Amino acid sequence: MKKVAFYTLGCRVNQYETQAMKEIFIKKGYEICQYSEKADVYVVNSCTVTATGDKKSRQALSRAKKQNPDAITILAGCYAQKITPDEARRLNADIILGNNEKQNVAEIVEKRVEEKQIFVVKDLKDAPYCDMNLESYEEKTRAMIKIEDGCDRFCSYCIIPYVRGPVRCRPFDEIISEAERLSENGFKEVVVTGIQTAAYKWDGLTLKDVVVKISEVAGIERIRLGSLEPVIITDEFLSAMKETGKLCPTFHLSLQSGSDSVLRRMNRRYNTAIYKEKIEKIMEYFPYAAITTDVIAGFPQETETEHRESVEFAGKIGFAHMHVFPYSPREGTKAALLDGQLEKSLKEKRTRELNELSEKMHKEFIEKNMGKTYPVLFEQLTKDGRYEGLTPNYITVKVKSDTDIRGVIKEITLCEDNIK
Repeated sequence: MKKVAFYTLGCRVNQYETQAMKEIFIKKGYEICQYSEKADVYVVNSCTVTATGDKKSRQALSRAKKQNPDAITILAGCYAQKITPDEARRLNADIILGNNEKQNVAEIVEKRVEEKQIFVVKDLKDAPYCDMNLESYEEKTRAMIKIEDGCDRFCSYCIIPYVRGPVRCRPFDEIISEAERLSENGFKEVVVTGIQTAAYKWDGLTLKDVVVKISEVAGIERIRLGSLEPVIITDEFLSAMKETGKLCPTFHLSLQSGSDSVLRRMNRRYNTAIYKEKIEKIMEYFPYAAITTDVIAGFPQETETEHRESVEFAGKIGFAHMHVFPYSPREGTKAALLDGQLEKSLKEKRTRELNELSEKMHKEFIEKNMGKTYPVLFEQLTKDGRYEGLTPNYITVKVKSDTDIRGVIKEITLCEDNIK
């Protein structure tokens, strides 16, 4: 039996598509193994949001060739989508696979001719939605459901609209069918995700309708949402989410900067006042919601005053967690052409400050929830002999149990002893 290994970078959509590719290979008779093991095929499902992602992808390809020089190495995903054939020839990749070709990965491997690099990257401008259904998932309690691909926002710093293409939505019935299959296979929690999840539309149906219908699937106990744009946060949306009784109150609402002047240069379609209003609206419906976000440190021309505005605004919101990234110029984006690119050392300094703030706010979020009782879905047995799970608002809990409680939901009161 041939072996295939995967190395996945980036977002939840990439994680979903990696799982779908694994299923494709399994149906072809392959065994899935760890990336550190000797395999016949190595797949790097890449991310190109930052230069670091590109570098990690190149390193992973080189590492695979060292482990097995005879293996077939594949660069798939967003880095593959933007790379030119000339650049590709300098990589340790036998196959370059664009974002709308992942469903053909096993077939392309089997057709590969020795010593010839296969370059399968197609323009996504008029591409259809790439159908990659899942029946199972490596995790035993939580699975992702991809409902949409592509983005039409064109923020000035972001390469994603170019490597993922325009918004394409998955047929509504297919989404619900996948949720039903996952439930039949024992999954109690699903994460609804996409590149621009809030943009979902199909025959007049929206993200709200997707969540409501999934909540009606027998066996699905909890639903989480992927990253959202602030525009979707309305009374109608939040009311419907609360009425399901199954939505986990964890909202990842992209911020990117807490300075209005920086947000304008980023081409974000809101300001801090609108963002704050959306957060307040969430808290009206879900008082103990976890609000998480992304923040870019050191955007071109960012002054010390703008940075301070960003820090202070984030502190006022009180995020449960912030994903902080130093700005990384992406060729082909408007921000990469701006004057006033900041020094690496300054970007790193501002990143550290924001990360320190994130840690402080996370501790405050945990303290706010101490003494509260939540249903915890336990997922795994840890090395210290305790069972680990998550509250609906994404707090990690660890408890001792004489019986195996993996896949079980139990009411737990949060205290010092069970908070990770």
